[in-house]
Amino acid sequence: MASGTVVESPEVLSQSFAEFLESSPPNQPAHISDLIEEKWVGNFQRVCLKTPEIQLHCTEESCNGIRFYRCTHGKNITMDLSESTNCYLTYVCANCQINTKTYSIKAHRDNATFSGVMVKFGEHPTFGPPIPARLLKLIGPDRDNFLKGRRCENQGLGVGAFVYYRRVVEHQKNRIFKEVVKVSEKIGAPKEKIEILNAALLETQFTKALDMAKDSLPESLLINGYSPLKLLYRALSEGIHNLDDETCLGLASSVRIILGELSDRLSQALKDEVEITNAINRLLSPTKP
Repeated sequence: MASGTVVESPEVLSQSFAEFLESSPPNQPAHISDLIEEKWVGNFQRVCLKTPEIQLHCTEESCNGIRFYRCTHGKNITMDLSESTNCYLTYVCANCQINTKTYSIKAHRDNATFSGVMVKFGEHPTFGPPIPARLLKLIGPDRDNFLKGRRCENQGLGVGAFVYYRRVVEHQKNRIFKEVVKVSEKIGAPKEKIEILNAALLETQFTKALDMAKDSLPESLLINGYSPLKLLYRALSEGIHNLDDETCLGLASSVRIILGELSDRLSQALKDEVEITNAINRLLSPTKP
């Protein structure tokens, strides 16, 4: 699949093949010190793209952390001297054997060396920090809008990211509030605070509902002492037409981080309550001889 040469510039980063796949964003050329390797393909010795093991975050429930990924497609792509190649590389999690990562790349081999230049056209799932499974579960039906916002954020499109994230929180306001009420009831929060949360749940005006509920969260859901609903209200009540793209990008990133932290704290609070209840039940149940 030969094509035009990737031209190296003074700004090109120097990385290993693994570092490039793990951490380099699309459309950013990098000089790769270990681009190729000699290997046996059938009965012949070939010079191929190296395709080393890489470490990525696996979102499968059985993994949910950094795992080794191994190349399953594109392992034997040959590279002649001064050749450029466009290709796809597919990696699979070595632990769960389920999660995959696919890269679309261009590689150009230097003359008579094992190095060269690579650039990503794109990757799937998209480049950027992993999206916690708990957050995707919390926003539920608006998963696609959230992912669109994430893509905009990765590409530096602040207004687009802000609009998508605002839409997610607005559409899933009741879903978020129901989880907050569930936690409040389980930990025995004051009745008046639960009533305020339920009233906010019924409020149809988005920013007004956030404003109503911002001071009624249980302490276990606070982030560095601040109510995440208050933080979201401050960010999302801003008039987008009054903000430049860079400011919107910063706000969008903050909204995503706060939503992720809130989803973690909701999940942990419910998990802790279940574990406590189970421990009490075990201690109260008759001891078997």
